[in-house]
Amino acid sequence: MSFKTMFIATGLSAVAIFSHAQEVQTPDPIAFHQCIERLQQLARHAGVSENTTVDILGQVKPLPKILGYDRNQPEFVQTFTGYFSKRVTDWRVNKGREKLAEHREFLFKLTQQYGVPAHYLISFWGLETNFGGIKGKIPTIAALTTLACDQRRSAYFSAELVQALLLLEREGLDHKNMIGSWAGAMGHTQFMPTAYMKYAKDGDADGKVDLWNNELDALASAAHFLQNLGWETGFRWGREVLLPEGFNYQLAGKSQPQPLSFWSQQQVTQVSGKTLGDSDLKAALLIPAGHTGSAFMVYPNFDVILRWNNSEYYGIAVGHLADRITGQGTLSKPLPELPHYTLAEMQQFQEKLNQLGFDVGEADGILGPATRKGVRGFQVSVGLIADGYPSKETVEAVMNTALNIEQEINS
Repeated sequence: MSFKTMFIATGLSAVAIFSHAQEVQTPDPIAFHQCIERLQQLARHAGVSENTTVDILGQVKPLPKILGYDRNQPEFVQTFTGYFSKRVTDWRVNKGREKLAEHREFLFKLTQQYGVPAHYLISFWGLETNFGGIKGKIPTIAALTTLACDQRRSAYFSAELVQALLLLEREGLDHKNMIGSWAGAMGHTQFMPTAYMKYAKDGDADGKVDLWNNELDALASAAHFLQNLGWETGFRWGREVLLPEGFNYQLAGKSQPQPLSFWSQQQVTQVSGKTLGDSDLKAALLIPAGHTGSAFMVYPNFDVILRWNNSEYYGIAVGHLADRITGQGTLSKPLPELPHYTLAEMQQFQEKLNQLGFDVGEADGILGPATRKGVRGFQVSVGLIADGYPSKETVEAVMNTALNIEQEINS
């Protein structure tokens, strides 16, 4: 029985899951009013003025659609090919080069001050908002208040709301102009209020920090933020690499860094064929699209990128886009066609791996490091290439193995 057949047999519909995720009721008016009173107390305690506490926070109306966005899960599991191809585009590369040239002198000063190379700042900017083209249109105060009054992540969003109110007062902002993503991220670099308060910088020395309308402020803030996240001056994010025939894919995974000298001994090379050298710099190998796609060697600055956005796909996209902006070439391998699994299918696949003794943690439908490790373990056990990617062959082998065991138990 194929994976698709077994999935359908469960009677579970991914469409039903997707629809259910968006069925969010309007917050109860009495409960919301009580929540506003709680948030006002927090705001006063943090030093927010009475005028802002009463006239702005006290007048907020809930935005039910925000809870829908927060609950929403994608119908399909995102593949590296799908993610990467939509983000590292010729348009972004060319626009990034234009912005690099436009702000070259200013960016040089930022690199001297913060140690972050200019092309990375441009790449983050491009990935976050298309260089300011897509900054979000949702009222920040209302969005954060709605999320703060929802039990799922109330403490986090309550704290961000208070910081947003303090920011409003510090910068003399009009709350009507504070707009951004549904989760409260704002401006060219999509900073949450806490990051805005701590790391935003006045890039053009006009006495204000405006991440919505001032590109120099946004770039200076990104540089300051990355410096504080731990960016190591003089090192790159990583690079695409070539693997030899018969490579031991069990060595892959961000949790298994080794010195570059070790990878050189394994005959891993740069795309040009040059050696990786004999440095003791720790690096991990990522194979996000399976053995038919590109492999990447990632260095400590890759972890810094993940502190901005904890997604390996995002980190690779930021790094490669930065490389392309400086004139480096495209990936050495074409992006492979990968199977598209629904969230429910991936959850069932994870459940079967757990049942077979290959621990992947919670069956959440996310193809993360734990799932990849479990997949590699299973692939080794049945003689498949252990790249940690759930290919159709791997998925069917898992499902058939689980089915055979169930039949033996019931016979």
